[in-house]
Amino acid sequence: MNKAFVRESESDEEEEGAEGAPPLPEGAKNYMTAAGYRRMREELVQLVQRERPEVVRTVSWAASNGDRSENGDYIYGKRRLREIDRRIRFLTRRTEAAEVVERNEETDQVFFGATVEYESDRAGHGIVTIVGVDEVDPARRRVSWISPIARALLKAREGESVRLRTPAGVETLEILSVRYEGDSAG
Repeated sequence: MNKAFVRESESDEEEEGAEGAPPLPEGAKNYMTAAGYRRMREELVQLVQRERPEVVRTVSWAASNGDRSENGDYIYGKRRLREIDRRIRFLTRRTEAAEVVERNEETDQVFFGATVEYESDRAGHGIVTIVGVDEVDPARRRVSWISPIARALLKAREGESVRLRTPAGVETLEILSVRYEGDSAG
């Protein structure tokens, strides 16, 4: 059988976007909250110290059983090992490039790490927390600092109104409150 049909891509460098996080804008720093950085480091340690050695043991054991071509433990173990290695490379690159932003002193101005409560003239009431691109979680209303809503809110103050460009047109957001939650919030 031709290698092209059985071998997966050996070059994982261009697959950064495949990890779920968008690539950083050209020249931008990888800002992260302290809690987000800690979670990423913990995942990296978990993969390196626990999961990878366990999969390596399974693959070694499966390889010692003989014929590898029809050995499911070996085939799937090798695939899982590639996935783990790809994730380790991604996490290593992102944590090495990370710039941890400590929370701001109490202020009514919106900066990185702020949780902003706002009223929209179209969508009604909303709350978002501005975090790094690797910490985005729409279900928990955590938006990237490079997202349109975050860019509209950044540097505004409590009580001010900002304009947000959306596909449906320009929307006005009135900032009701700005707060900075502790390190445990992330």
